[in-house]
This record gives sequence, structure tokens and C-alpha cells, in this order.
Amino acid sequence: MLSYQHAYHAGNFADVHKHIALVGLMQALQKKDSAITFVDTHAGRGLYPLSAAASQKTAEYENGVARLWAQRADIDDPLLVAWLTRLAECQGSRTLRHYPGSPWWLERDRRRQDRLTLFERHPAEYEALVAQRFGTRHERYIRQDDGLAGLGKLVPVTTPRLCVLIDPSYEVKGDYKAVAKTLRHVARKVRHAVVAVWYPLLAASRHETMHETLTAAGLPKLWCSELHVDADGSTDQGIKGSGLLMLNPPWQLDQRLNASFSSLASCLGPDVRHASRWLTGEKPR
Repeated sequence: MLSYQHAYHAGNFADVHKHIALVGLMQALQKKDSAITFVDTHAGRGLYPLSAAASQKTAEYENGVARLWAQRADIDDPLLVAWLTRLAECQGSRTLRHYPGSPWWLERDRRRQDRLTLFERHPAEYEALVAQRFGTRHERYIRQDDGLAGLGKLVPVTTPRLCVLIDPSYEVKGDYKAVAKTLRHVARKVRHAVVAVWYPLLAASRHETMHETLTAAGLPKLWCSELHVDADGSTDQGIKGSGLLMLNPPWQLDQRLNASFSSLASCLGPDVRHASRWLTGEKPR
């Protein structure tokens, strides 16, 4: 779907949920020296100015990143502190001016031995990604292509390990089925692949069919994290929360993320809550 532009949603609660998980995941994986191939299937831009017309039109960042930024002096969760430290690096001042997209977070922590491939299908978003934060030396990592199809062709990879972020817009109902199919394909091709899948929590609960499909597929270790911003169920329309699936999460990462997301929910407001569970494999202690 080429109509979606993430600038309208940059820095909202779903971005925060997703990127805190991404930082925690990278930290856990990089405890070992062996090289990792990182793949972002729906990259978007490297950096979003929050003063831009699109961000100002929706102002979704005010109920996301802005709330954590305002409380940063009082936050003591180690992962949230690490995330906020990185966020501060791209501001240029003490004022919150930008929100970094997933390519920025991936490139920021990528080590010399790691590889990075970014897929972005939208022509304008692709051009912005090339021109923005990364510059010409990174163009070889950026591909203007359908991310799910591109990932399917990319695996298996040449590095010992693989970490993938999949986060389509889900404007097309078929995205849920396509994501499940891609995840099963990656799991077959790269047995120990670590894959994070973001999805929206909507009134229609379309994600539940995706959960059922993946559970039935027999994937070995699949963890689910959901951030509910409409905890009392009072909203009938629009996004009600943010969901993450993680295939083969590193040992004890679920416990670390549970603690961080509980702190995140407290920062975002009294009506926000976090819940997690294992769909397959290891169970919480």
C-alpha cells in the first residue's frame, strides 16, 4: 500500500513500544560477538521532524514520546534510560525536536561486524531515507522493494545470526496473512532467527487470526507483548493499542521487557496497561 506515510504517526505510543523493544533486543543479541544481519522490512524514514506539518496535524507524539521526554529525569528503568539517552542524541538541544524511525535505531547500535538491510517501497519515503540520516555510504543497504517479498528472497543470510523487524501499516487486511506466511518462511530457512513483528490493536481484533495461525504452525518460541491504551474498552474505533510478537527472544529478554513496559505504561497514563504471554514455547516464571 503506497498511500501510508508514517510521518503522521511518528513518535506515538506504538513507536515508543516498538523501539524500546528494538533497543532491548539489540542489546541482548550483541552480548555475543558473532555477526548479525539486521533487516527492517518497512523502514520509513530515518528521522522525523516533529515540527513538520504531518506530525503537527495529528500530534500523536504528544501522547507517546513527549510524555516520556517530559518525565525523563524521574525515569530509572535501565532500558528506558538507555532508550532516552539514544533519543537525546538526535535532538541537537534539550528540546524534543525529532523522532527517529527504526532505521536510525538500527544503525545507531549496529556494530562493525553487523549487516543492515532496509526495505522501503514508497518512492518518497525511500528517497527521504536515502537522503536523510544515512547519506551515500549507506545506500547499498537500502532497497526500494516490498519488504516481505524481499526478506523472503534474502534468507538464509551469510552471517551466523539474523534479526528482523516486520511492521507494515496493516491498511490492507491481507497484511496479517502475509506477515504470518513470511514469519513461517523465515523460521524454516533460519532456524534460530529472531523476529519482532509489530501490529495494531483494533476493535476488529484482526491480529487474533494471525496469532492462531502462528500458534498452529508450531513455531518453537513465540512471545507476545501488548500495550493497551484503551484499557477500559471505551473506544469503538481507531487504534486501541500496540502489539508485538517476538520469535526466539534471547534468554530472559521477556522479563526485562515486562519490567520496562510496565514503567512505560505508568509514564503514558493511568488508562494504559501492558500485558504479555507466551503463545508457544517457554512460559513466564
